[in-house]
Amino acid sequence: MSAPAMQAGLPPKSSPAETAALAEARTLVRDLFTARAGLYWFDFMTSTTIGWAAFVAAVLLPAWSVLQALAVATSIVALYRSVIFVHELAHLGPRVWPGFRLAWNLLCGGPMLVQSYTYSGVHNLHHYQQLYGTRDDGEYLPFARMRPMAVFGHWALGIVVPGFVLVRAMILVPLSWLFPALAKWLWERASSLIIDPEFKRPHSKHDDPSWRWQDMYAWLCASSAMTLMVLGVLPWRVLLVWYVLLTGILLLNGLRTLVAHRYRFPGERPLTLMEQFHDSVDVPGNPLLSPLWAPVGLRFHATHHLFPGMPYHNLGTAYRRLAKGLSDPAWFLQSSERNLFAGLRRLLRESIGRTQKP
Repeated sequence: MSAPAMQAGLPPKSSPAETAALAEARTLVRDLFTARAGLYWFDFMTSTTIGWAAFVAAVLLPAWSVLQALAVATSIVALYRSVIFVHELAHLGPRVWPGFRLAWNLLCGGPMLVQSYTYSGVHNLHHYQQLYGTRDDGEYLPFARMRPMAVFGHWALGIVVPGFVLVRAMILVPLSWLFPALAKWLWERASSLIIDPEFKRPHSKHDDPSWRWQDMYAWLCASSAMTLMVLGVLPWRVLLVWYVLLTGILLLNGLRTLVAHRYRFPGERPLTLMEQFHDSVDVPGNPLLSPLWAPVGLRFHATHHLFPGMPYHNLGTAYRRLAKGLSDPAWFLQSSERNLFAGLRRLLRESIGRTQKP
């Protein structure tokens, strides 16, 4: 935790009415906090197998064909789901299910150059009540107070990020083994999956202690693939398809991120838990389509912020139970949006309205 956060003291408390409402909600879902390891493994392995099989097909199929486009789209959707398991790893902690974490890094994180340590530790700060929405929260920007073009520009950065992570893995990481100053800069400024470019990563008890070998493995994946392409063993199309794949994942996740919160707070003070919940968004949407852009339970993001320790496979059940079982569900449903487009429209409407005020 950074010095400003330490000086902030205890987070503000909810009112008695809010405390009672939150207590009732916890009572209704208290049996939903057990993670099913078998489901995690099956879901991750199925998504990963489909994703990489589709990736190979996209490389082998005729360029610019309909079949290749379908293979690329399938690879993006399936591997996006695999990548998003990094969120679950952040909440499980670095010492829980080490075999699952290892498999995720070997089969997904390393080849995609999005190692688990880049999210573990960083994301946990986002859930500290005294940090959420403040300047020490790397996953928060006041988009609702920013100009629409700034919001769009932030989303469009997903087009260039794959190039940066490739340079980071192949060049900056090995150089950091020789130059301690570069290693320090990489940790603080270029080792975090965040949206605030000014975020400076501190050390946290949630940090993944295996981060060094994760970096080495990502370097091995990238350098081996590039060497094989230079030698003509692999076609250069592998790099192109990988770039399109990671870009598609980042752009999809960027849309999800824009509707995950209301982004109304400028970061001047900590929020109560109820304020944090109402600044977050649930998008139950279509049960078949919504998981494509918000996989692994993240369409229930407000519910997740109420119960960050709840496994992804129970968030939908929790949402439905609370929507029907609360004595007054109005406060809970206030954080729901009908679908992705409704959430984006609300954000852009508030952005336009705030920036047009004199």
